[in-house]
Amino acid sequence: MSDFATQLIVDLSLGMLAACSLLTWLLIVYKGCAYWRIASENRRFTALFWSTAERDPSGIPNGPSHASKCPKARVARAGFSAWSGVAPMETTTANAELLAWDRQELLDRFLNQQIQRERRALERGLTLLASIAGTAPFIGLFGTVFGIIHALHAVAVGSASGIEGVAGPVGQALTATGIGIAVAIPAALAYNLFVRRVHILIADLEDYAADLVNVAQRNGFRAVSSAHRAEVLT
Repeated sequence: MSDFATQLIVDLSLGMLAACSLLTWLLIVYKGCAYWRIASENRRFTALFWSTAERDPSGIPNGPSHASKCPKARVARAGFSAWSGVAPMETTTANAELLAWDRQELLDRFLNQQIQRERRALERGLTLLASIAGTAPFIGLFGTVFGIIHALHAVAVGSASGIEGVAGPVGQALTATGIGIAVAIPAALAYNLFVRRVHILIADLEDYAADLVNVAQRNGFRAVSSAHRAEVLT
């Protein structure tokens, strides 16, 4: 392989590592800000929701808190969409317990589907971080291998001689491995941190969904009015 080809491979490896590093830090900043904003909006929504619930549980579906666009608000809208789509439960009938179970199952399914949608949205971009963390050291090692080949070829053709002539090119070649590790470390740390944040946010949504089911049970799964339903879904 010619000197030009080996040097080109080394340069391409370093260029890929630079692109991976830039992409890693852009993702870290973007996802970090997004998770902070989501957590803040979820806290505000929770405070508004339960303050409405304490004043008037029947007014929860059309409360001002549902103007929010945070994940918890979307879960609430999905739940009230299922809740308002069924007829009021007749507690005097013989099959009232069965009807309540059916309504609860429907509500659980709507809530779980929305939570899974939120999970997919929260996890978007994390696969790329994991890929960078896993491949960056190998890209650096790939550049190092061809850098050493380039250095040894220079020795073989006589353009470099002695320990000084070999140490310099080999040291430059090993730089690619160091850069690859330096790119992988923040990507791996950020991935682990963000996965932890996603687990916390999803656990919070699951707890909130369980609270919604409890509220629906206490209200006998009574359907809200069509006007309230329209406002919830907007």
